[in-house]
Formats: sequence, structure tokens, C-alpha cells
Amino acid sequence: MSAGKSDQVQAMFGRIAGRYDLMNGLMTGGRHHAWRRAAARAAAAALPGAVLDLATGTGDLARAIRAETSDRFVVGADFSEGMLAHARRKIGAAPGIALTVADAATLPFEDGTFACVTSAFLLRNLQDLPRGLEEMRRVTRPGGLVVTLDILRPASPLWARLFGLYFRHVVPAVGAVIAGDRQAYTYLPDSVYAFVSADELARLMEKAGLRDVRHRRLGLGTIALHTGVA
Repeated sequence: MSAGKSDQVQAMFGRIAGRYDLMNGLMTGGRHHAWRRAAARAAAAALPGAVLDLATGTGDLARAIRAETSDRFVVGADFSEGMLAHARRKIGAAPGIALTVADAATLPFEDGTFACVTSAFLLRNLQDLPRGLEEMRRVTRPGGLVVTLDILRPASPLWARLFGLYFRHVVPAVGAVIAGDRQAYTYLPDSVYAFVSADELARLMEKAGLRDVRHRRLGLGTIALHTGVA
């Protein structure tokens, strides 16, 4: 995806929304919930106040944040109406979570609105990564936290080769059968291999105005959890 990447990604997530949770469970052996809980625990260290969960998808991270810190109000935002429709069904009338349509590149919130901004598996999909990070920092109040979770290429050469075989061959085949969309699950590994490294992402976060940027790897080195202070 090149020109118009944002529109293509939006359409893709709309197509796979109905099987998104099932595919996440199959691809990760259910471990994606543990990774989101780790992000929620990181968000719990933020200043008191509301949390914005970008690319909330079907709402799993928003719910994890509420489970970790039940006194926080969470705004779950996504630019895919299809994903939000599934999030609404999952969340129902649960208190403390509001869902809204929003594009991470042009957030409809005032500067410093949130104590914390989180995202899970968003950054690879941004057409303009620096712009997205700047927006995350902008709507986070001074001293608040930005927390990101994303898939990265493994550092170990042997594991990287095994991961590549699984991600480039098995995942698209499963996506074709389960989600009926080989293209979407071919895009997924392609986006990972085109993405920056954990260290490069940390530098981009610092360039966007975040400080004390730290990261750690989860999922045998395939998942990076970054935090930065606004």
C-alpha cells in the first residue's frame, strides 16, 4: 500500500472486522490479551485522568485499561466504523468507556486532553508515522504517558527466519480460510517487515516531543511495548 494507504487500511479493517478477534486468537495462540494487559498496566502509571485508546478496534485494550484502573474514563477511537460496531456489541452498556470515530492523523481533541494515550497495533498502519506520534503527544497533557504496542521483526536470526515462514506463509493461508481475505493477512506481515525497529521507533517518539522513552519486548521478541512522557 502506497498512495492512499490510509483509505486502503480503513477499507481492509472494515472487511475483516467480523473475524478480527478470531484471527487474533488463532495467530497469537491467545497471547494478544496478555500483551494488551501489559500495555494497560503501563497506562495505569499515568497521571490521574482520562485515557484515549487509538485504533481501539473491537475494544480489547480499552476494556483491559478499565479492568486495570476502574476509576479511569476511556475513550476508544477508531477510523473503521466496522470495527467500532463490533466494539459496541462487546462493550455494551459497560460504564467508563465511550467509543468514537477518529483518525489518528488528525485527532478531534484539544491539546492536553488526556492523561494517557495508548495504541495497540496501530503504528505500522499509519501513512505518516511521525505525524501520528506528534498527534498522540499533542493530545496528552504535560507529564502524561503515551503507550504503544506493535509487532516487530525478531532480533534473533534463527527466530526471525522461523517467524518469517509462519508470518509470510501460514498467516495468509489461515486468513484466506477463516477471514476470507488473503490480501489483508498478506498485508499484515508486509507491514511488519516494512516497519521501523524498536530503537528507531523510540527515536521517532523522542523527535515527536516525548521524553524518557523506554521499550521492552514481549512475545519472544516479536512485540514491542514503548512508553514516553509528554
